[in-house]
Amino acid sequence: MITVDRLTKRYGDKTAVSDISFGTNPGKVTGFLGPNGAGKSTTMRMIVGLDTPTAGRALVDGKPHARLKHPLREVGALLDAKAGHPGRSAHHHLLGMARSNGIPASRVAQVLEIVGLTEVGRKRIGSFSLGMGQRLGIAAALLGDPEVLLFDEPVNGLDPDGVRWVRELMRSLAAEGRTVFVSSHLMSEMQETADHLVVIGRGRVIADAPIEEVIASSSLNAVRVRTPRPDVLRRELLQLGATVEQGQGAAPEELIVVGGTLQEIGDLAFRHRVPVHELTLRKASLEQAYMELTAASVEYGNPSLSPASEALDHQKA
Repeated sequence: MITVDRLTKRYGDKTAVSDISFGTNPGKVTGFLGPNGAGKSTTMRMIVGLDTPTAGRALVDGKPHARLKHPLREVGALLDAKAGHPGRSAHHHLLGMARSNGIPASRVAQVLEIVGLTEVGRKRIGSFSLGMGQRLGIAAALLGDPEVLLFDEPVNGLDPDGVRWVRELMRSLAAEGRTVFVSSHLMSEMQETADHLVVIGRGRVIADAPIEEVIASSSLNAVRVRTPRPDVLRRELLQLGATVEQGQGAAPEELIVVGGTLQEIGDLAFRHRVPVHELTLRKASLEQAYMELTAASVEYGNPSLSPASEALDHQKA
C-alpha cells in the first residue's frame, strides 16, 4: 500500500504540494485527480523517490522508496512515456532495468507480450509513437511483478481499444490484490475504472472517498418527474426548499428536481393528489462532480449554470 503523510514540496517560493495526507489499499484502483498544476505528478514522483519532500513522508508498504532493497519488485511506475533512451531498443531498455534489480531476463519477453510490443521489441524507442511509448512504460512498471503500481496518465496517445485494454489491466491487477494508483484527466474512463478517489487542487486534498460517495456529493444529482399537473407539484416542491426546473416546449410535464429524494417527492405528490407518470433518479457523472469539487482550483473559468438548469440540460443532451 501507499501512505502519504503530511507531504509538502516547495520549489523556491512556490508550493507545489501542501501538507497532504492519504492512503491507498490493496485490491482497489485508487484514482488520483486534479487540475493541471494541482501537484499530482509531483506527489507521484515523491512516492517513488524521484523528488525529495520538503516536509512529510511518502511510504510504500511502510518504507520510503530509497529503503526498498529491490524497488522494481515492490513498486512499478509509469510516470513518463518517453523515459527510455531513444537509441535503445525496447528489449534492451527493459533488460537493463531487469538486470539492475535481479529480475530474470525471461521476464522481458513476458511483459512485452502482455503490452503487445513483442513484434517491435528490437526496434529503437525513438521510433515509437506516443501510444507505443505508453505501452512500453506499462511494461516497465510490470517488469518486477510488484504489488504496488503507479500510473500517471497511462491512456495518453492510446486508441479506444488501447484505452479499454488499460482499464481492464488496472481492474485485473487490483483483482489480484495489488495496490493500483492511477491519475487521469479522462473522467469517463476513471468512472469505469476506479474504486476510490483522491482529488487534489492547488496542492491540497479536497476529496478522499469511494467514487460513489464523490458522485453522490454533487449538487447535480437530480430527480426527473413527469406529471400532468407540474405547476401544482412545482409549487409544493419550492415550498420545501427544493430547486425545480420545468421543461419547456415539447416537455412541459417534466420537472427536474434538485434537493429531494424519490421517496420525499413521491410522498409529496401523493399527499396533494398529483398523479405521477415518471419518477426517476438521475445521477451526476464523475465529470460533473469533479468539476464542482475543483471549481476553485482551476486556472480558468467555466460557464455558469444553476444545478437544476445544468441537470436539465444534461438530460436533454
